[in-house]
Formats: sequence, structure tokens, C-alpha cells
Amino acid sequence: MRAVICHASGGPEGLVMDDLPAPNTGPGQVMIDVHAAGVNFADILMIAGQYQEKPGLPFVPGLEVAGTVRAIGPGVKRLGPRQRVMAVLDHGGFAEQAVAREADVFPIPDEMDFATAAGFPIAYGTAYGALRWRADMRPGELLLVTGAAGGVGLSAVEVGKALGATVIAGASGVDKLALAAARGADHVIDYRVEDLRARLKDIAQKLGKSGVEVAFDPVGGDTFDTLFRALAWGGRVVVIGFAGGRVQQIPANLLLVKNASALGFWWGSYRRHASELLAPAFAELIGWWSQGLLKPHVSNRLPLGEAAEALKTLKERRATGKVVLTLKE
Repeated sequence: MRAVICHASGGPEGLVMDDLPAPNTGPGQVMIDVHAAGVNFADILMIAGQYQEKPGLPFVPGLEVAGTVRAIGPGVKRLGPRQRVMAVLDHGGFAEQAVAREADVFPIPDEMDFATAAGFPIAYGTAYGALRWRADMRPGELLLVTGAAGGVGLSAVEVGKALGATVIAGASGVDKLALAAARGADHVIDYRVEDLRARLKDIAQKLGKSGVEVAFDPVGGDTFDTLFRALAWGGRVVVIGFAGGRVQQIPANLLLVKNASALGFWWGSYRRHASELLAPAFAELIGWWSQGLLKPHVSNRLPLGEAAEALKTLKERRATGKVVLTLKE
């Protein structure tokens, strides 16, 4: 099979396309003919050797795929050959075939194309888990989403609306804010040119609230420092990542006086520690998609051989929504 291979830690330019033996399907595993693979910021960190999980070299990057079931291993009960699915992987998605645990593979409706499905699991799974499981967000609460035009952020805007929140979308640039507004954001802030803290205070006051009740933050750094001070009493901020380039320090004094909570969320850990939550979550998410509440946005589709360019597009923030590698229609 053809695959994209990382032989040494570094940037996307070091990736090479080569032939590899097809993977074996063991007990409880599913082999998938990959039609499309989602590209994530975590892939950039992984090939740089900076991700929390470090596969041995060489390895095939790629954390999520969509395609059809090619084969199933002993003990697999939910899935069968030729079934249309999406899946989450430890790595190995940038290839013509990939193997996943049965618990990490989810059926998709015939109406959902493979490129959409390939970019669905991590972005929407992260948004759903962070807001429903970690923040326990309730209808009517005021939600701030930073990085709101990125794959994860845009998904959080939509999931927040589906859960009944009033959503503030923060991003940089008119086009990105327009996209977030089109996906349901009630208020938008361009924190490249606007005073984020002042705008958050103004929006909250007009809604009769003391501040932001839930913040979903994949950006971190200076943005986190500002939004944390804009939290309401009892507010919760969910730390998703550090795309801004700096891992922030949590101000414990503000945790105390605001009775606030800073919560971490890493999607991958749920696959190991609470995998029973995943299938019901994706069933609800697919239901929302079928109702038109979720409208995945794929801004860039590139062939497998252009994986390095796809990663650069993401790294340089030239994409909105998801970037996807396509292998088959």
C-alpha cells in the first residue's frame, strides 16, 4: 500500500511517500480501505516529536480516517465488510489502508461523503466532550470559543448552539468571523484588532451576566490570560490546546475568588479510560448532522501525496474548518 512516512522528527517537509506492507488485522481490530484522512494540528506536533504520544520511528502519521471496512479481526461484532465508517487512530491514517480498534470505529450514513466524515471525529468529538462531559454546559449559558474558525473551534460553535448556549466566537480576520457567524455564533470578536476583555465584558453585561460562563480554548497563551479574567463567578474554562505557541500558567488566585474551574480535555485519553462514552456521543452528533445542526466545513482537500502541503496549510493558519487528504471518491 502507498503511505506517507515520517522517518525523523522535524517539519512536514521531511515526510516521504513510499510503499509499505498492508497492516495486519488482529483480534478486536478493523481494517479500513481509506477514502479520506483528516489532518490535525496534533499531526504536526507528532512528526516534530512534540506530541504527548510519541510513536517509534519510522511511522505513518494520521489520526482520523473515513472509508469502508476491508476486513475484521476475531471478536469484532458491530461492523462488517464494505460498511462505510469513520475511525480514530493512534497514528497510521495517511495510507491506503489503516487498522483501528472496533471501539474507535463508527458507522456513517450513506448521505455523508468521506471527506466530511474524515474530518468529523476529532473536531466534533473534542467539542462535544469538552462542552458536555467536562464543562457540563447548560442551555442559556454564555460560551466563548477561541480559534473559532479552525476545525475544532468551528465545531465547538456548532455544538455549543446545539446544546443551547449563547455563543461568542473569537478569531482573527473578517472572513473567519463571517464563517463562525454563518455557523451560528451570536457574537463575534476579532481579537487581532479589538480589546477582547472589554468586548467580553460588554457582551456579558448586555445579556445580564457577570461574565463568560464557559470558555472553550484551543489557543492558550495571551488569549487564555485575558479570557480567564473575563469568567463569571463559577465559570469554567476548558483547555484544549496551545495553538498560540505558549503554554499558559493558571492564576490560582482567580480560581479562588471567582470560584472558577480550569479543566483539561484531551480527546485521546477518553479512548483509553472511558471508551464506552464514544459510541453514544457519535450517535448524537450524527443525529445533529442529519438534522442540519452541524455543517462540517472542509476548506482544503488535497491528494495523499501532498500531505506535507496539507500540514503546512494548517500550521500557517491558512485553513478554515478542516483540511482533508483524499484517496478515493
